[in-house]
Amino acid sequence: MLEYNIEQEFWDKGYEHVCGVDEAGRGPLCGPVVAAAVILPRGLIIEGLNDSKKISEKKREQLFDIIKESAVAYSIAEGSVEEINATNILAATMNAMKKAIKSLSISADYALVDGNVAKDFPIPASPVIHGDAISPSIAAASILAKVTRDRLCIEMDKRFPMYGIAKHKGYGTKEHMDALRKHGAAPEIYRTKFIRFLDN
Repeated sequence: MLEYNIEQEFWDKGYEHVCGVDEAGRGPLCGPVVAAAVILPRGLIIEGLNDSKKISEKKREQLFDIIKESAVAYSIAEGSVEEINATNILAATMNAMKKAIKSLSISADYALVDGNVAKDFPIPASPVIHGDAISPSIAAASILAKVTRDRLCIEMDKRFPMYGIAKHKGYGTKEHMDALRKHGAAPEIYRTKFIRFLDN
């Protein structure tokens, strides 16, 4: 069971609404990167809450609804393929995280950000390495981001079934790369810097 040790540190400093922030989809070859911010009620226990990568798709779907119903506030934002292509994946990810924080219906006054970077955020923020495995707030954000991103992959698969995106979720599997070599990359959904292997 994840405990609120990190959140408690900032509650004790006087921050009332501490949000967890995480992203999904930095590594895939296609589609947007998705970020989420979540403020959970203090001490709320959500059975099975964990890093989204450590639980099954079925369990993530169940937790997705529980988190949305239980949260003090939550927000989900995207960094589009156009933005990723125009800048880079890190910039698009950071912008999506900042958008998620700014879009919370109840303003957070501190952010716990999964990973090792938390610069230029709209509120005070700290990076938390492996935060999705130790912070309930970040774990909740990781699930909202992951489920949303997976659902977007299913939509992309319906539009472009030749790539098999619903199965591999856009990652560079052999099956996916073979499909790209055969069919070429649909410019609407592919990240140009991620598919340079097609130029060889």
